[in-house]
Amino acid sequence: MWKYSAAASPLPKPAGYVGPNGYFQYLQTVGQAGPHGRVFGYKTINTDALGWIISRVTGKAVTELLSERIWSRMGAEQDGYMTVDGLGTPFAGGGLSAGLRDLGRIGQLVLNGGHLNGRRLFPPEVTRNIAAGGDKRAFAAGYSGLPGSSYRGMWWVYHNAHGAFAARGVHGQTIYVDPKAAMVIVRLASHPKASNAANDPTSLPAYQAVADYLLAKP
Repeated sequence: MWKYSAAASPLPKPAGYVGPNGYFQYLQTVGQAGPHGRVFGYKTINTDALGWIISRVTGKAVTELLSERIWSRMGAEQDGYMTVDGLGTPFAGGGLSAGLRDLGRIGQLVLNGGHLNGRRLFPPEVTRNIAAGGDKRAFAAGYSGLPGSSYRGMWWVYHNAHGAFAARGVHGQTIYVDPKAAMVIVRLASHPKASNAANDPTSLPAYQAVADYLLAKP
Protein backbone atom coordinates (compact mmCIF):
# COMPACT_ATOMS: atom_id res chain seq x y z
CA MET A 1 0.00 0.00 0.00
CA TRP A 2 2.83 2.42 0.83
CA LYS A 3 4.51 1.69 -2.51
CA TYR A 4 1.19 2.26 -4.27
CA SER A 5 0.67 5.54 -2.44
CA ALA A 6 4.19 6.71 -3.19
CA ALA A 7 3.78 5.95 -6.90
CA ALA A 8 0.37 7.62 -7.12
CA SER A 9 0.88 10.68 -4.94
CA PRO A 10 0.36 13.99 -6.78
CA LEU A 11 2.98 15.54 -4.50
CA PRO A 12 6.59 15.86 -5.72
CA LYS A 13 8.59 12.69 -5.22
CA PRO A 14 11.21 12.87 -2.45
CA ALA A 15 14.88 13.17 -3.31
CA GLY A 16 16.35 9.84 -4.32
CA TYR A 17 13.00 8.21 -5.13
CA VAL A 18 13.48 5.49 -7.77
CA GLY A 19 10.12 3.68 -7.66
CA PRO A 20 7.28 3.70 -10.19
CA ASN A 21 5.66 6.99 -11.15
CA GLY A 22 1.88 6.80 -11.40
CA TYR A 23 -0.74 4.08 -11.16
CA PHE A 24 0.05 2.35 -14.43
CA GLN A 25 3.78 2.05 -13.77
CA TYR A 26 3.04 0.58 -10.37
CA LEU A 27 0.65 -2.00 -11.82
CA GLN A 28 3.50 -3.38 -13.90
CA THR A 29 5.46 -4.24 -10.75
CA VAL A 30 2.77 -6.48 -9.23
CA GLY A 31 2.93 -10.24 -9.71
CA GLN A 32 0.26 -12.94 -9.52
CA ALA A 33 -0.48 -14.10 -5.96
CA GLY A 34 -1.75 -17.57 -6.93
CA PRO A 35 -3.65 -19.64 -9.51
CA HIS A 36 -6.60 -17.86 -11.07
CA GLY A 37 -10.12 -18.94 -10.17
CA ARG A 38 -9.48 -21.06 -7.08
CA VAL A 39 -9.68 -18.64 -4.16
CA PHE A 40 -11.47 -15.30 -4.18
CA GLY A 41 -9.45 -12.31 -3.01
CA TYR A 42 -10.75 -8.79 -3.27
CA LYS A 43 -7.90 -6.61 -4.52
CA THR A 44 -8.49 -2.97 -5.39
CA ILE A 45 -5.55 -3.12 -7.75
CA ASN A 46 -7.50 -5.52 -10.01
CA THR A 47 -10.15 -2.86 -10.57
CA ASP A 48 -7.45 -0.34 -11.35
CA ALA A 49 -5.93 -2.78 -13.85
CA LEU A 50 -9.37 -3.15 -15.45
CA GLY A 51 -9.53 0.63 -15.77
CA TRP A 52 -6.17 0.57 -17.54
CA ILE A 53 -7.41 -2.09 -19.97
CA ILE A 54 -10.52 -0.05 -20.72
CA SER A 55 -8.38 3.02 -21.37
CA ARG A 56 -6.02 1.14 -23.68
CA VAL A 57 -8.87 -0.42 -25.67
CA THR A 58 -10.87 2.80 -26.08
CA GLY A 59 -8.07 5.35 -26.11
CA LYS A 60 -9.95 7.35 -23.47
CA ALA A 61 -9.57 7.85 -19.75
CA VAL A 62 -12.06 6.13 -17.45
CA THR A 63 -13.37 9.55 -16.46
CA GLU A 64 -14.16 10.43 -20.09
CA LEU A 65 -16.00 7.18 -20.69
CA LEU A 66 -17.97 7.40 -17.45
CA SER A 67 -19.00 10.94 -18.35
CA GLU A 68 -19.91 10.15 -21.96
CA ARG A 69 -21.70 6.84 -21.49
CA ILE A 70 -23.27 7.11 -18.04
CA TRP A 71 -23.10 10.42 -16.17
CA SER A 72 -24.22 12.74 -18.95
CA ARG A 73 -27.00 10.38 -20.03
CA MET A 74 -28.57 9.32 -16.74
CA GLY A 75 -29.71 12.78 -15.65
CA ALA A 76 -27.06 13.32 -12.98
CA GLU A 77 -27.68 16.30 -10.72
CA GLN A 78 -24.03 16.93 -9.86
CA ASP A 79 -20.60 16.44 -11.35
CA GLY A 80 -18.70 13.39 -10.20
CA TYR A 81 -15.00 13.44 -9.38
CA MET A 82 -12.26 10.82 -9.38
CA THR A 83 -8.91 10.73 -7.63
CA VAL A 84 -5.93 11.07 -9.98
CA ASP A 85 -2.23 10.38 -9.62
CA GLY A 86 0.59 12.85 -10.20
CA LEU A 87 0.30 12.31 -13.97
CA GLY A 88 -3.44 13.00 -14.00
CA THR A 89 -4.40 9.34 -14.49
CA PRO A 90 -7.79 8.51 -12.88
CA PHE A 91 -7.79 5.88 -10.14
CA ALA A 92 -10.36 3.29 -11.25
CA GLY A 93 -9.95 1.27 -8.06
CA GLY A 94 -11.54 3.89 -5.80
CA GLY A 95 -11.71 7.59 -5.11
CA LEU A 96 -15.03 8.28 -6.86
CA SER A 97 -16.80 11.24 -5.26
CA ALA A 98 -20.48 11.63 -6.14
CA GLY A 99 -23.72 12.88 -4.65
CA LEU A 100 -26.09 10.48 -2.92
CA ARG A 101 -28.92 10.92 -5.41
CA ASP A 102 -26.60 10.32 -8.37
CA LEU A 103 -25.31 7.13 -6.77
CA GLY A 104 -28.96 6.20 -6.39
CA ARG A 105 -29.36 6.71 -10.12
CA ILE A 106 -26.52 4.26 -10.71
CA GLY A 107 -28.32 1.71 -8.56
CA GLN A 108 -31.64 2.34 -10.29
CA LEU A 109 -29.97 2.04 -13.67
CA VAL A 110 -28.62 -1.39 -12.77
CA LEU A 111 -31.92 -2.44 -11.19
CA ASN A 112 -33.72 -1.46 -14.40
CA GLY A 113 -31.36 -3.47 -16.59
CA GLY A 114 -29.64 -0.44 -18.10
CA HIS A 115 -32.79 1.63 -18.70
CA LEU A 116 -33.43 4.98 -16.98
CA ASN A 117 -35.55 8.03 -17.77
CA GLY A 118 -36.59 6.68 -21.14
CA ARG A 119 -33.06 5.89 -22.28
CA ARG A 120 -31.14 2.64 -22.51
CA LEU A 121 -27.53 3.05 -21.42
CA PHE A 122 -26.46 -0.59 -21.52
CA PRO A 123 -28.07 -3.94 -22.40
CA PRO A 124 -30.12 -5.85 -19.79
CA GLU A 125 -27.67 -8.74 -20.01
CA VAL A 126 -25.28 -6.68 -17.88
CA THR A 127 -27.63 -6.74 -14.90
CA ARG A 128 -28.52 -10.40 -15.45
CA ASN A 129 -24.82 -11.27 -15.50
CA ILE A 130 -24.21 -9.44 -12.22
CA ALA A 131 -27.26 -10.91 -10.50
CA ALA A 132 -26.24 -14.45 -11.49
CA GLY A 133 -23.22 -14.09 -9.25
CA GLY A 134 -19.83 -15.72 -9.32
CA ASP A 135 -18.23 -18.88 -7.96
CA LYS A 136 -19.56 -19.28 -4.41
CA ARG A 137 -17.05 -22.00 -3.58
CA ALA A 138 -14.07 -19.85 -4.55
CA PHE A 139 -15.62 -16.91 -2.71
CA ALA A 140 -16.05 -18.93 0.49
CA ALA A 141 -12.46 -20.15 0.26
CA GLY A 142 -11.15 -16.59 0.43
CA TYR A 143 -13.80 -14.55 2.24
CA SER A 144 -15.68 -15.84 5.27
CA GLY A 145 -17.56 -12.66 6.13
CA LEU A 146 -20.53 -13.20 3.79
CA PRO A 147 -21.55 -16.88 3.82
CA GLY A 148 -23.31 -18.02 0.66
CA SER A 149 -22.32 -14.91 -1.29
CA SER A 150 -20.14 -14.34 -4.34
CA TYR A 151 -18.55 -11.57 -6.40
CA ARG A 152 -19.34 -10.76 -10.02
CA GLY A 153 -18.64 -7.80 -12.28
CA MET A 154 -17.46 -5.55 -9.43
CA TRP A 155 -20.62 -6.27 -7.40
CA TRP A 156 -21.06 -8.32 -4.23
CA VAL A 157 -23.90 -10.80 -4.77
CA TYR A 158 -25.72 -12.10 -1.68
CA HIS A 159 -27.77 -14.91 -3.26
CA ASN A 160 -30.57 -14.27 -0.76
CA ALA A 161 -34.29 -14.78 -1.37
CA HIS A 162 -34.53 -11.30 -2.91
CA GLY A 163 -31.58 -11.72 -5.29
CA ALA A 164 -29.89 -8.68 -3.75
CA PHE A 165 -26.44 -7.42 -4.71
CA ALA A 166 -24.37 -4.37 -3.85
CA ALA A 167 -21.51 -2.11 -4.87
CA ARG A 168 -19.44 -1.62 -1.72
CA GLY A 169 -16.82 0.94 -0.82
CA VAL A 170 -14.65 1.23 2.27
CA HIS A 171 -16.01 2.44 5.62
CA GLY A 172 -19.54 1.21 4.90
CA GLN A 173 -20.37 3.05 1.69
CA THR A 174 -22.90 1.06 -0.31
CA ILE A 175 -25.26 0.95 -3.28
CA TYR A 176 -27.63 -1.88 -2.34
CA VAL A 177 -29.98 -3.26 -5.01
CA ASP A 178 -32.92 -5.51 -4.13
CA PRO A 179 -34.70 -6.67 -7.32
CA LYS A 180 -37.62 -8.38 -5.55
CA ALA A 181 -38.51 -5.24 -3.59
CA ALA A 182 -37.62 -2.99 -6.57
CA MET A 183 -35.48 -1.10 -4.08
CA VAL A 184 -32.20 0.80 -4.18
CA ILE A 185 -30.51 2.00 -0.99
CA VAL A 186 -27.50 4.30 -1.02
CA ARG A 187 -25.46 4.64 2.13
CA LEU A 188 -22.75 7.26 2.55
CA ALA A 189 -20.70 6.29 5.57
CA SER A 190 -17.46 6.88 7.45
CA HIS A 191 -17.22 3.91 9.78
CA PRO A 192 -13.94 4.01 11.73
CA LYS A 193 -12.97 0.63 10.27
CA ALA A 194 -12.45 0.40 6.52
CA SER A 195 -13.60 -3.21 6.16
CA ASN A 196 -17.33 -3.70 5.67
CA ALA A 197 -17.13 -6.75 7.92
CA ALA A 198 -17.33 -4.30 10.82
CA ASN A 199 -20.80 -3.04 9.89
CA ASP A 200 -22.33 -5.90 7.86
CA PRO A 201 -23.94 -7.54 10.94
CA THR A 202 -26.13 -4.46 11.41
CA SER A 203 -26.30 -2.97 7.91
CA LEU A 204 -27.41 -6.03 5.94
CA PRO A 205 -30.34 -6.88 8.25
CA ALA A 206 -31.38 -3.22 8.11
CA TYR A 207 -31.46 -3.25 4.31
CA GLN A 208 -33.46 -6.49 4.39
CA ALA A 209 -35.92 -5.00 6.90
CA VAL A 210 -36.57 -2.02 4.63
CA ALA A 211 -37.16 -4.37 1.69
CA ASP A 212 -39.55 -6.52 3.72
CA TYR A 213 -41.46 -3.42 4.78
CA LEU A 214 -41.84 -2.26 1.19
CA LEU A 215 -43.03 -5.67 0.07
CA ALA A 216 -45.58 -5.82 2.89
CA LYS A 217 -47.18 -2.52 1.91
CA PRO A 218 -50.53 -2.91 0.13
